[in-house]
Amino acid sequence: MTRDDQIALLNRGEITVEGRIKASSNQALLVSLNLEGHRGLACYKAEAGERLLWDFEEGLWRREVAAYQLANLLGLEIVPVTVERSDAPFGLGSLQVWIEEATEDHYFTLRERPEFEQWFIDLCIFDILANNADRKGGHILFDGTRCWAIDNGLCFHEEDKLRTVIWDFIGTPLSDLWRERLVALINGGATALLEWLSPDEVAAIVNRATLLLESGELPEPDEEADWPPYPWPLV
Repeated sequence: MTRDDQIALLNRGEITVEGRIKASSNQALLVSLNLEGHRGLACYKAEAGERLLWDFEEGLWRREVAAYQLANLLGLEIVPVTVERSDAPFGLGSLQVWIEEATEDHYFTLRERPEFEQWFIDLCIFDILANNADRKGGHILFDGTRCWAIDNGLCFHEEDKLRTVIWDFIGTPLSDLWRERLVALINGGATALLEWLSPDEVAAIVNRATLLLESGELPEPDEEADWPPYPWPLV
């Protein structure tokens, strides 16, 4: 299916719950969808199934949608199509296209492959802007052709919470294309995310983009910060 087909299927397809995804902390569900002969699978994350966290407000599914939308704003195809759906079986939540052909690979089995280097650099910058607090190695899927970044619910906090396994590109200079993307985000592009994030969270994205543009390169982890720069478990 084309991306437009995927968006239509997620937004309007008839939903059937197939089961709970093992090891998911917020009762993520595998669902099938059917729309006028188009069929597909999706990951459904309902607000009703979320565990309350001390530092993130309820409605983590909104951050999943915002992550997809941020990727679109940046011209990146790194997050599977993700939409808001209010009429799903357990109420309001997100639906994300299921990567059906995913292999057993993850970041640590893929990071040495030169054909993925730019994709990982793009993901690093994306995670810095999104302030991803939980980029585990297993949140990178490989479908046999290309990589995808999933599980983006712990993003966009106003406080600095970047926690990732991808620190291999410290000091990598920003390309001209990335400078253009950051300028566009700073000059109003990020306001499109106000549908899913608070004004303070969107302002924080702009601030991170500004700092990154000023530094001109990917940062290194702050080993002395109160917040650890690495997630656990790593995969």
